[in-house]
Order: sequence, then C-alpha cells, then structure tokens
Amino acid sequence: MTGSSPLDELLVEAVVSTRAHIGHVYLLDEDGEVLKMDSHLGLPPMIAKAWARVRTNDSAPITASVREQRLVWVPDREGLAREFPSSALSVPYDFAAAAFPLICGGIVWGGIVLLWPAGQVNRLAQHQLDLIEDVAARMAKVLKQAAEQGTPIKPGPRPRMLDPMHKSDPRADLVALDCLNRLPEGYGSLDANGRVTLLTAPAADLLLSSMSELLGKRLGEALPWVNDPAYEDAFRSAMVSRQVTHFTATNPAGGQLSFRLFPGLSGITVRITPALGARGPGHLVAGAERSSPNIAMHEILHLATKLSRAVTAQEVVDLVADHVMPVYNVQALAILTSRGGRLRVDASRGYSRQAILDFDGRPVIPPDPADHSFDAGKPAFYSTWDELRQACPGAVRSDDMSAWAFLPLVISGHPIGTCVLAYKRPHQFYPNERATLTALAGLIAQAYERARLYDVKHQLAQTLQKSLLPRNLPEIPGLELAAHYLPATPGMDIGGDFYDLIRLSDSMAAAVIGDVQGHDVTAAALMGQARTAIHAYATSGASPGEVLARTNRLLCELAPDRFTSCLYVNIDLRKRIACLASAGHLPPLFGRPGWRTEAIDPCSGLLLGVEPDTEYVTTELPMPPGSVLALYTDGLIEEPGRSIGAAIDDLAERFTPSSGQPLHDLAESLIKQATAEQRTDDIAVLLCRT
Repeated sequence: MTGSSPLDELLVEAVVSTRAHIGHVYLLDEDGEVLKMDSHLGLPPMIAKAWARVRTNDSAPITASVREQRLVWVPDREGLAREFPSSALSVPYDFAAAAFPLICGGIVWGGIVLLWPAGQVNRLAQHQLDLIEDVAARMAKVLKQAAEQGTPIKPGPRPRMLDPMHKSDPRADLVALDCLNRLPEGYGSLDANGRVTLLTAPAADLLLSSMSELLGKRLGEALPWVNDPAYEDAFRSAMVSRQVTHFTATNPAGGQLSFRLFPGLSGITVRITPALGARGPGHLVAGAERSSPNIAMHEILHLATKLSRAVTAQEVVDLVADHVMPVYNVQALAILTSRGGRLRVDASRGYSRQAILDFDGRPVIPPDPADHSFDAGKPAFYSTWDELRQACPGAVRSDDMSAWAFLPLVISGHPIGTCVLAYKRPHQFYPNERATLTALAGLIAQAYERARLYDVKHQLAQTLQKSLLPRNLPEIPGLELAAHYLPATPGMDIGGDFYDLIRLSDSMAAAVIGDVQGHDVTAAALMGQARTAIHAYATSGASPGEVLARTNRLLCELAPDRFTSCLYVNIDLRKRIACLASAGHLPPLFGRPGWRTEAIDPCSGLLLGVEPDTEYVTTELPMPPGSVLALYTDGLIEEPGRSIGAAIDDLAERFTPSSGQPLHDLAESLIKQATAEQRTDDIAVLLCRT
C-alpha cells in the first residue's frame, strides 16, 4: 500500500494525545538494513526528504531505538549533539524528541518519532510513555496483520505529509478572514509545506500582491524578493523547534517589512508589519525569539568531510582550528588525554610552547566536590576565569585566556579525551552555540579515534614487520652483505616482502628473498612461516631446489589460497660458486667491476603454495672475487604502464658495482629513485659480494 495508510490516524493520535508538534513513522525494509519514512505530521517536506531513508547502522535516535529495541529520549539539541552529533548538524534546530520501536510478535517493524518544543518537556510523564507504547503496539499490530494477509504496508517513493485538520464549514474561514481584515497588521497562514492558505487584505497590500496571486503557492516562490536562505531557515526553525521566529525583507517598492512566524500543528501564522529600524534596501535577516540557529553550516559540513581523511591527532586539531577558530573567534585549541592520572597535550593550536610545557603532565584536576552537577562526560562552558576557578579550584590559567569550552570526546559512551577551546576575552555561550560545539565534539571524537587507531595500527605494523625480518645479518668471512627494506608509502599495511641470510658453515651461506601475496596479518604470518621453513630445510643440508620443494609442500598445506614467490641462493665461498633456485621470483642481477651487469634467469618453477608436487631446478653461477649478486622484490621496479622486462633492463643499467665502493652505497643507489616516489608496494633488497 502506498496511498493512505491505517497508520495515519494512529500517528495523528500519538501527536495530539502526547501534545507533540511533529511526528513521523518509519518502516523497516525486508533486509532489515534501511528505515524508510512512511508519513509525517508537521515536518517541513525538505527535512522529511533528507531523512526519508536512514540505514539502521547510522547514528540517529530512530536507528538506535530500532537497533536496541528501546525508547530513545533526547531532551534538547545539546543532548542530541552529545549522543548523535551528525544528526544535530543535519537538523540544527532546538527540540526534544522520543523515538520508539514498533514491535509485534517478536519482530521489529519500524519506529515512531515524536518532537516537542525544547524546554517544555524535560522528561516524559508516565501517561505520555503509556500513550506512546500503546500507539506503537497498535501500529506494530496493524503492520503484522497486513503482512500476514499478504498486503504488507510499504512506504511510497517519498514520505506522505498528513493534514491533521478536519474540513469544517467554509463560512468559518470567511468569518475569520473578515475578522483579521479589520486589523492594521497583515496576517497570513502557511501550511507545513510553506504554501499560502490564507492572506488578509492588509498583508496583500504590504506584499504588493493579492490573495489570488499567492493562494496555494509557497511564499518564497511567489515573491522572489523573499526567496532567500534566511527565510527558509526561519520557516524550518519555527516548524521544527516550535519557536516564534522572524525575518525582515524589503519589498520592490523599498518598504521594510517584518515577518513574524508563529508555528502550530498544521502550519504557521505569519504577521507582517512595517519594520522598525530596519537596514537598507535588499536586507534580509532571519532570527528567533529565543535563539537562532546561527551556525556556519557549510563550514561544519566541509569540516566533516575534511576530518574523514585526518590520520593524526595534529591533523585533526589543524583541521578543526582552520574551520572553527575563525568562525567562533577562538584563540587557542587543544586535545587532552590522560594517562596514569596525568594530563597529556596530544595536539594543540594557539597555545604558547611554555603553556603546553606547564600543563602537560600535570595531575588530572578533580572537580569541586560541592559541584554535584559536574559530569565529566558532558560539555562544560565557562564564560570567565572566575567561573572556571569556582568549578575547578586547582585549574591553571594559561596564556591569560578568559573563557573556555571543555568538549568531551566520547566514543560508544566512553570518553577518550577532551577538546579545549579557549578565548582571550570573556565569552557568553548561548544555547545554540553550545549545541553546535557539542555536535562538533562528536565529529572531533570520531576523527580523533580514527587517527588514534591509525597510529596504533601503524606502530603494530612496523613492530610486526621488524620482528619478522632479521635484525642483523650474520658475519661470514669472505662475504660482504647489505640489505634494505622500505614499506609502502602509506605505511599502514604489513608488507609481504622478506629477505634472509643463513649461515650454513664457515664458507657457505644461503641468501633468500621472497614476496608473499597480500598485505595483511595473514600475509605476515605466512611470511614468518616461510622464513622459518626455509631456514630449517637449508640448515639440514638440502640443495636449493629441495629447499623450495619442501617449503612449497608445507605452504600448500598451511595456506592453499596464498602464493609466495621466492629466490634461494647457496653461495660456496671456497668453490666461488652460487647455486640458484627460483619459485616464480624476479631474476637476480649479477655484476662485476668493469663488466656489464646481467640479469640471471634461472629455470623458474611455480610459485610456492600452488602445486604440492612441483619440482625446482638448481642453476650454478660462477662468482669470482668482487662479483655482486643483487636480490630484490617487485616493488623496486614496478611502474604503471611499463613492462617488467623493460624495468629489469633499466635496473641492470643502473647497477654498476665498482672496486672499493661500499655495498650499502650501492644498495642505496638502487632504491634512491623509489624513495622519491609514492610506493604502493614495499621493497626488499639484498646484496651479496664475494
């Protein structure tokens, strides 16, 4: 069903009986992943469209209610900003809200949301809770019965706007209009969509229009000089917050007009009067009787986009500072955490170096025990130094700041730190600014937690990578060695490249290099297993081909879905011979002073882990004194759009060993170009010189 629904009367009943001013119903889709708004009452259509579809894993009162199958109560916009920051930024108006799931037969069918003017309902009374539960139960029963009868109730392509007002005697409208026409001010009525439903003659005169020209049209569409975001913001604020709002505008004749919007359940009554003390022609300003949502929404949304890419705490602070400090006239900003009962300044902007040194490492300041209202999980705003000192007698004043906002950074109910905003002069924090800063703290918390986890993961990757690679290469008389490893430029994934040098005897050594498929913990674990297996088989006296064959059989059992390339080289320093075996790895480079470097292409077998019965052929290579063998992984040579053969030839041209040249310098010359570019893969290089 996509037309009128049996749920409509129940929604109207819920709104009227609980004295709410807005209500809307969500239905859960068949997959249980998306909530779709079926109908709404008193909600501006543009906001309804923006919230027509929400995923159940989104952060919003209705999604939390459906996920957790409980009532979710939000007392005001500051509470919404604290619990659901992204929702508070999307709907920057003040209201109280309750979300309740529709459950019947053990199945969640959707949810209902009701809104009240903020400040009028601090908490729901028991009779209101009973009414909401009763209506929700009846709604769920209707949905269940419709599904069982094979005619499930499904939302249409867009939410339906309900009209709670029943049609009455049309003469009553005429009587009301005649009554209002006697007043000198202009009056009009707008429905929830902003369309003109009634207009008095004095109002039409002030608007330089007529009832027939405006009736049924949206005010901003019919009068281009009113079509401005300031008017739209005043209209939506009045509808959602149930606050009296106002704006001023200039009509084409230059007359300054004041519009006051008085919201009700079915729409808005507009009073139009000549403006007193208005500014020059063309001026249009919106506001509210109690508080206006005077926030730079585009700045906040732009900041949210930027924060999604921040990967360090300082980046988070820099982005917040760039976007918030100019808008709210903030002079200093810092992110604080605590470890071992002491405060740490993780990142800052605007504070002097001395202030940071004085503050970092101080004991956490306990609140005044007499201040029973203190809650470490809630934002705290101090307009003056005296207010802060009274709340926290042990507080430290840095850089002569005079006002502070302490915004807890909370993730899943657990505080992870505090964002401090500081002002040079005393600062009055109005309710709307508090709510916006509280919502901002939610965005900062999410970005900071991502940055923290990014840093932890980065450190874990580096530690694991170092533990899997040899710390020091063994010293073998007659053999000079150099090794380099470079992680990919992003630095987050664990590389699959590895190298090793195994001492077999006083005159024999085995050089190994390989590349495990993938860049994750599984690849790292397989890399460690491959290194261990090769080391064990090598020291047992097996030939290069046998070492790879045995390792291959083991990896086929351990990780049949992961493949590994590997090059194994036995170097006999007495016979001056190298014996090579390759499992799909890149050919090593062989160079001698005064000779042209060549790529040695041993008969390569399949990658390790593909076919358990694969055999690997051993190739012999003479290694006279001074000769250098270079083993490397594909990260050193791979370039988009370039063939592997051409890349190897280019590397061979750059590989020019000379007598007396330190081997480490030669290794660095090979990877010099790679260090100057973005690397999507890690690099391992192992050089051996007899």
